[in-house]
Amino acid sequence: MNFKRRAVAAAAVIAVAGAGLVTVQATAEATQPVRSRAEDCPSLTLTKGWYGENRARLQQMIDAYGRCGDSGNKGTHTSTYKGTHGAKPVAVFDWDNTVIKNDVGDATMFWLLRNSKIRTPRNADWHTTSRYLTDPAAKALAKACPATRTTLPTGRDTDCADEIASVYGEGTTTGGGAAFAGYDHRRMEPQYAWLAQLTRGWSTQQIKGFAAAARKENLAAPVGTEQRVGTGKFTGWVRYYDQQRDLIRTLKRAGFDVYVVSASPEPVAEVWAKSAGVDARHTIGIRNTTAHGKLTARLKGCGTVRDGDDSMITYIDGKRCWINQEIYGVRGAAAEQVRPAGKRQVFAAGDSDTDISFLRDATALRLVLNRNKNELMCRAYDNGDRRWLVNPMFIEPKGKLAKPYPCATTGYTERDGTAGPVRRADGSVIPDQKDTVHGP
Repeated sequence: MNFKRRAVAAAAVIAVAGAGLVTVQATAEATQPVRSRAEDCPSLTLTKGWYGENRARLQQMIDAYGRCGDSGNKGTHTSTYKGTHGAKPVAVFDWDNTVIKNDVGDATMFWLLRNSKIRTPRNADWHTTSRYLTDPAAKALAKACPATRTTLPTGRDTDCADEIASVYGEGTTTGGGAAFAGYDHRRMEPQYAWLAQLTRGWSTQQIKGFAAAARKENLAAPVGTEQRVGTGKFTGWVRYYDQQRDLIRTLKRAGFDVYVVSASPEPVAEVWAKSAGVDARHTIGIRNTTAHGKLTARLKGCGTVRDGDDSMITYIDGKRCWINQEIYGVRGAAAEQVRPAGKRQVFAAGDSDTDISFLRDATALRLVLNRNKNELMCRAYDNGDRRWLVNPMFIEPKGKLAKPYPCATTGYTERDGTAGPVRRADGSVIPDQKDTVHGP
């Protein structure tokens, strides 16, 4: 790419960003791959599934910040994570329902339950599995699940499987009582963390083996498959989004450092991310501490949170901390703060309120897959800096939300779990937003 083309690409990113989100309904697009440019100036090849000008804006960002971009971009937005060579722009993807359809944590949990691979809690005390588990939940689990010396017989014991599945999936006991309490809702989701904590007693390689078995089953199952766990039926299939694989591949070829930051256990995320072109060194998830080569029910910390405190995982503000700590090498309280623009990711992609902090930190573009999540969609549709891209899910996209998102009243979840208005960086309240980018 000559200097003139570099300048045009960089200018295009700024110009299109100023134009805002295109809200016209996407028309039928060609499905044939687009011919690639020179090897050092890679192009996205898939057109199907992209809404409006999203694909074009992503390409302009790749041209401007990648190896085809002006040399003035080099040396900023770089990482030092685990031996990254040279100065590269950083792109960060959430995993579940962002790069794939459905949830690999769920797929793994259901596999563990069907195959009786969850170990009996230490001293048969369910409180040892999560410091946030309520007394009623611990009692319900103890009543439903026999205290064995090895693993729980959840493959045949439907009462035990049902109780664990309810606590994990609904955050309640089968009797309807709250299962978790007392946590910071901007840094911890104890249901997500509980899956990692229930892997205690196994080695990292064993958990990867379980995840690989679940992956094989869920990729082979037809779209729409349900699986029986205990007496309940749950989603039993997963698919990679071809468009996201194409985007990851193109970003890497253009010289970006591409990472996955997931609220699933890190060994599980590593198994799945590999086939999207992201290796284990670039995959960050919930991390257990270890003892004698086995995972424990305690979790690694970030920033000011020590290992074993179990109060911050890769969730909302926790994702920011883990990105700053593991990608940029920032330690202590500084990892929990918003870093200077030149020391943050250029691009981020997510689908849920769990991703909002690291998406807001991205300096060039932020891709959102619309799953009707209140805070995320409030901020994306408000689009104050014209850097948010909203796209329907690539598989089974949700239709138009009937009512506006309640941005001005209850769209934001406070640290104590109460609801409040979604505010901009200057403190002003975002007004309710209509759902304009959606499936048929």
